[in-house]
Amino acid sequence: MDRSTGSPPAAETAVTEEREFRRALGAFPTGVAVVTARCAEGRTAGLTINSFTSVSLRPPLVLWSLATRAPSRAVFEAASHFAIHVLTRDQRPIADRFCAPAADKFTGLTLTAGLGGAPLLAFPPAALFECRRLDAYPGGDHLILLGEVERYSCSGLPPLVFYGGRFAGVAEAPKSLYPQSEVDAWHTFYDFDLP
Repeated sequence: MDRSTGSPPAAETAVTEEREFRRALGAFPTGVAVVTARCAEGRTAGLTINSFTSVSLRPPLVLWSLATRAPSRAVFEAASHFAIHVLTRDQRPIADRFCAPAADKFTGLTLTAGLGGAPLLAFPPAALFECRRLDAYPGGDHLILLGEVERYSCSGLPPLVFYGGRFAGVAEAPKSLYPQSEVDAWHTFYDFDLP
């Protein structure tokens, strides 16, 4: 933000190098989740994502994206439902497990069946969203999956985050970091409340 004009700075670099573009995207911290599904034929899929976001409150919609070349694509496209497990900061081993290529990422895990048969991992996530898959849209080298949340829970446990190409925890920022004058100015540009 250019404080002298109150407007965002102009982009300084054209998107030419994928590595540098990824590095710039890494400046935006995201949550980390494991998404799971089971298709009608009984095949399961699960992977670690950081592309999860809310879309709408009414109706309750969320989306996430999947690489078009992902081996699990067929399962996620065929499944009626998927479950998004937002990981806690202590669940890094789960994130690592579902990042790695493996024939069966669920081996040795305790599972229960969620809505539409989506596998639910038997550990308390920061939040769990069970979604009916509404649609899938092409998005460059990814597929964007849209789901309607039919059931959810929130444990209140601190989340695992991904920032700068690494996993990290969250430290709550004290309110004194946000002087009221700056908060008031930010409300002019952004539609959210700061702590």
